Amino acid sequence: MSDPYSVVRLRTFGLLSLEGVESAVENNVWIVGDEESAIVIDAAHDHRAIARGLGDRELMAIVCTHGHGDHINAAVALAELTDSPILLHPDDADLWHRVYPDQEPDAPLLHGEVLQVGGLELRILHTPGHTPGGVCLYAPAINAVFSGDTLFPDGPGATGQPLSDFPTIIASIRGHLTVLPEETVVHPGHGDSTSIGEAAAHLDDWTSRGF
Repeated sequence: MSDPYSVVRLRTFGLLSLEGVESAVENNVWIVGDEESAIVIDAAHDHRAIARGLGDRELMAIVCTHGHGDHINAAVALAELTDSPILLHPDDADLWHRVYPDQEPDAPLLHGEVLQVGGLELRILHTPGHTPGGVCLYAPAINAVFSGDTLFPDGPGATGQPLSDFPTIIASIRGHLTVLPEETVVHPGHGDSTSIGEAAAHLDDWTSRGF
């Protein structure tokens, strides 16, 4: 029997502005679900391209792994187009309001909460460090975790901004991600995917190098 669930990656392109510095960036937008419904993880840059990627499926929610502009700058337009809610961890409210000063997300993401799309369950893991409200979504049925900017193949997410912290992101990765099965596929917010086993093998080295 074929797997009833699908994971689709869209690459979108735009600008990221952090602390007054603007740069071009490519983002991964993940569409996860079945033939009838899906969620979007990180609505970045181009809401119409994301809507086309959804096809005829119902969008159950737009999930923001964190509040940086390049991960949320298409969220409101996509929500209005699809009549779907936006979910964000409350600790990233300040970052959200830098992009949307007069609008609130529709509901909070909380550690341990389980989102459901079709029969697929995605568990929310609060993984601060890159931002205070960073989260990952773990879907054991498809052997995947969507890591936003918490974890990449070459190390943890960047911690050079005022609201980020290197020891905190290492604690998040060690406490909530490397404890997952080593074969779990890690789908990040930028670039290529990796595995929990690969990350666990390098975590001590990353920690000692402070990157």
